[in-house]
Amino acid sequence: MDLTEDQCQEFRDRGWIVLSDVFGPEEVELLSDAALDVLERPGPEVGREADGSPHVSWGMHLFNEQLAVLCRHENLINPSRTLLDNEVYVHQSRINIKQTNGSIVAWHQDFGTYHRVDGVPHPKGVMIAVFLDDVTEVNAPLLAVPGSHKEGLVSTASVDPSSPDFEQVSKYRYDITDETMARLVDQYGLETITASAGSVLFMDMTVVHGSTVNISPLRRLLLYVNVCPVDNRGETYERPEYYAARDFAPIIPVSSEEFQLAGQT
Repeated sequence: MDLTEDQCQEFRDRGWIVLSDVFGPEEVELLSDAALDVLERPGPEVGREADGSPHVSWGMHLFNEQLAVLCRHENLINPSRTLLDNEVYVHQSRINIKQTNGSIVAWHQDFGTYHRVDGVPHPKGVMIAVFLDDVTEVNAPLLAVPGSHKEGLVSTASVDPSSPDFEQVSKYRYDITDETMARLVDQYGLETITASAGSVLFMDMTVVHGSTVNISPLRRLLLYVNVCPVDNRGETYERPEYYAARDFAPIIPVSSEEFQLAGQT
């Protein structure tokens, strides 16, 4: 799958693009089954809500072969290589499920943690989100500040130990302060990112984003594959491998046919 110049320019200007119908219904079902299976794991790689239900699982490609193949899928890797003009590696993968009345995700930049904690030196990378449910305005869509990536690392951000999900989810998340958010939204605006199941979002890792509580009965399940150029690797190893990469080898993309075959084994 090749990106057009208009799509590349939109990514540079807005900070993200959404491609529809990248995966068909059967592939979405296959990925949903794999994700829900990983979310049942009892280990520390799964962050949970107060009632014990899963909210996020980091390092999905380490625990499920189908999800590992997804992280090498040509429809994710080839556009990322185009946008970054380089070979890429997976810095982090994760599953995010919005349970009804579950957690919010405070305003942050993924690169904020990758830089401050994992030692990724440069604000250059792509956050890829694969939509496994229809996401509309009613089931807690991603909210993002268009153009915020042009500022690089937002300077005012801090870890919030008082966050209800601090130990389980937000321990390493650097939340953007209210003052900075007010300035960013005044300058750039704020948008929802909605898409149908099977769509894929490609977002600059420095875009400021978050999401509110899902008060609807509708599930919102997303898979994230965050990639960096191979010359922009993490230089510290404070966090376990399921949070941050140890393998910096360039990804060799797999075809759609190979992806489907993986689901049959």
